[in-house]
Amino acid sequence: MMRLTGSAFAQGTRRFRGRPLGVFLALFYLALSGALAGCDDAPAAQSPLPSFAPLVDKVMPAVVSIAVREKSGAASDEQDDEDQGAPMPFDEFLRRFFGQHAPGAAPTPPALRRIALGSGFIIDPAGYIVTDEHVIADAERVTVLFQDQSAHPARIVGRDELTDLALLKIESSTPLPYVGWGDSEAVRVGDWVMPIGNPFGLGGTVGFGIVSARGRDIHAGPYDDFLQIDASINRGNSGGPTFNLAGNVIGINTAIYSPSGGSVGVGFAIPSNRAKPIIDELRAHGHIERGWLGVHIQEVTPELAKALHLPEPTGALVADVSPGGPAAKAGIRGGDVIRAFNGHAIERVHDLPLLTAAAPIGSSATVDLWRNGKPLSLSVTVERLPEQSAAATRTTEPQEPQEVTALGLSLAPLTDALRRRLQLSPGVKGVLVTGIDTDSPFAELDLVPGDVIQSIGRQPVTTPEQVARKLAEARDTALLLVNRQGTPHYLVLTRKKPDGAG
Repeated sequence: MMRLTGSAFAQGTRRFRGRPLGVFLALFYLALSGALAGCDDAPAAQSPLPSFAPLVDKVMPAVVSIAVREKSGAASDEQDDEDQGAPMPFDEFLRRFFGQHAPGAAPTPPALRRIALGSGFIIDPAGYIVTDEHVIADAERVTVLFQDQSAHPARIVGRDELTDLALLKIESSTPLPYVGWGDSEAVRVGDWVMPIGNPFGLGGTVGFGIVSARGRDIHAGPYDDFLQIDASINRGNSGGPTFNLAGNVIGINTAIYSPSGGSVGVGFAIPSNRAKPIIDELRAHGHIERGWLGVHIQEVTPELAKALHLPEPTGALVADVSPGGPAAKAGIRGGDVIRAFNGHAIERVHDLPLLTAAAPIGSSATVDLWRNGKPLSLSVTVERLPEQSAAATRTTEPQEPQEVTALGLSLAPLTDALRRRLQLSPGVKGVLVTGIDTDSPFAELDLVPGDVIQSIGRQPVTTPEQVARKLAEARDTALLLVNRQGTPHYLVLTRKKPDGAG
């Protein structure tokens, strides 16, 4: 009988490192089966491995590539092959989408290179197509390319930047192939999934892998709740579908984590149960209306929980309240911890924006708080999320004010000129951090020059001398409210005890 030695096994492990574990085990099984084939007691035949081909045949016709000509630098009066629906030769494909050209051909004019690529999928035989919002951002013209290389002009039905979703529409004289939504809540970590898309402009490309994690917050936006998958996702896969083994869409590929720009097996997809209501509303109204509470929130760390006398580090800490907003009207204050919204517990900080956004406009919601070491419940009327605006005021370079040093911090008064320079609203009061020494206890915290210290121990500070005095008075810990580029958050400074102290 042939044996697989320990060194051979280790070599095989290194060889397949980075591939899905299921693939390695399957190939190892085949190799072992082949080794046993010559033995008298080996079975005559082995069952073949399952194939993804039937699933690919079922869903591939509904997956499309998307080419976007951007507004800047594009010649709107050009007539391209895709406008006429003609198949695109591969040399022309390379020239258009990658700036490459056949040997001896003239280089591509710069204006023809301003084309972004992405993926999408048809959800209705009438020609409605889902993709990512960032794929069609700044689009002058959107073209949908089918697997047979036919091209169809598309119009943008609606887009939602906050969830990175968009809905397109193409016209067709015949019903188009389409795919249905799956239940992303039923997906478990370890389930097989299959993404299909248009990586690097190569057209319909199939991958497979497993769900690596659920509920990922990658700080891409206020409504992060991604599925993490280990299948290959690369540039151009954005907006493409990830299927379960039933052929239903359980995710929309939107981002990757990669130090090199290529796939390293850490991809993120918008769950179908989050995407479907957004797409339905875009189809019905062309835009999204969300509930709004009017609070700036942050995660409750174990250090913050201890400083706030919370039983456990859960909930959403209110760093600031929008003046005149629903929370302010209801009596919610900075420093409160929101622990439940309408009976739904806030386990993680990004649970609150998801729950608030889904609340009906004008409805009354119960908010359970933790304030000054005690529970409290308030009723708040949910309002419509207002349009965000970021108008920056330009000013001349101000004269640097006199600085004060405290615990390795360089501090300066926050003048009106500095407030405009930092693009802070007139309501932001506090003391500006202008420098941090490497041996300062603040060097280990999330504090950088340009931050504004607004309060210490929930007491407002307006001068560097006040900050220095309150830091000197603090014993074990100091709770600081810090504003960075208009966004407030809390920090906890823990004073280290001298060696041998009790």
